[in-house]
Amino acid sequence: MLVSQNSKLDVVVIGGGQSALTVAYFLKRSGLSYVLLDAESAPGGAWRHGWDSLRLFSPSAWSSIAGWPMPAVSEETPHRDDVIDYLTLYERRYDFPIIRSTRVTRVEKIEEGLRVVSGDRNWDAKAVISATGTWSRPFTPSYAGQELFVGQQLHSAHYVGPNEFEGKTVLVVGGGNSGAQIYAEVSKVAQATWVTQEAPEFLPDEVDGRVLFERATARLKAQQEGVAPEQPAGGLGDIVMVPSVKDARERGVLSAVRPFTHFTSTGVVWSSGDETAVDVVIWCTGFSPALDHLNSLGIVGQDGKVAVDENRSVASPNLWLVGYGDWTGLASATLIGVTRTARDVVKQVQSYLAELD
Repeated sequence: MLVSQNSKLDVVVIGGGQSALTVAYFLKRSGLSYVLLDAESAPGGAWRHGWDSLRLFSPSAWSSIAGWPMPAVSEETPHRDDVIDYLTLYERRYDFPIIRSTRVTRVEKIEEGLRVVSGDRNWDAKAVISATGTWSRPFTPSYAGQELFVGQQLHSAHYVGPNEFEGKTVLVVGGGNSGAQIYAEVSKVAQATWVTQEAPEFLPDEVDGRVLFERATARLKAQQEGVAPEQPAGGLGDIVMVPSVKDARERGVLSAVRPFTHFTSTGVVWSSGDETAVDVVIWCTGFSPALDHLNSLGIVGQDGKVAVDENRSVASPNLWLVGYGDWTGLASATLIGVTRTARDVVKQVQSYLAELD
């Protein structure tokens, strides 16, 4: 489906990944006119940039967005490429109007809504839904002497696989699931050390993404009812025991040390004063919301977020945000969790546009 620039639309969706597609599903059912502007050149969103061995935590049945379930896969959980295939078929199935290789640089207020700008092109809309995710804004902490270090530094956003690190001394920094998984596979080919702020806590082997989503849903329900949620063993952010992490445990290497204090030109210095020569540092330290395109509206705060009330910008009430983390809907940055938020946002947009008529 083609949408020309400069045509006045009800809604412009900025993004083309899982959140944007889920929003599009509900927009298509609403009868509103809309278009998706995707910076990527092909379907798949951030999954196109995941490392080679990346797998979901959950089976296909628990890894679907609205309307059409992810097809079952031969392995226990879907691989990165299975997710890309699913999202590709999903957008074809519903024939969403998507314009690719279109990075939105700014959003401007106009008399009748908002203007979305990409280079010398623009689209005017009564409402905008931003769903650009976080992958393009990897976060790397600052350490003293970091600029002196002559070794390699890369973020997990650009990690592909362990083979290029064979025989090297590698620090994997970050206590989340990406840190655990990347450390687990790098430790098979390199002299690797896992660096975390606190000692990592591991979920029971049988806990997967399905259980985590059920816990998140129960927490949301408890918050809505004004009661304290039950706290099961292992929080929502603990390490899931995927096969690679289990393998590291079986090899006796699944342990982490506390952070170093500063860099030297050839390595790092620990709190004990000991120095370790290092070839590579892999930062598994998370991401920030990719919201540079909203700086033109003056609504992005010091924390890199936009003040929202149920996903709706407080300062720009014709703008909604989806899929950036729990601040834009509990579990909304996950395949299984984004449907609820996307449905609610489209309902809000419909109500807003009805008030304009």
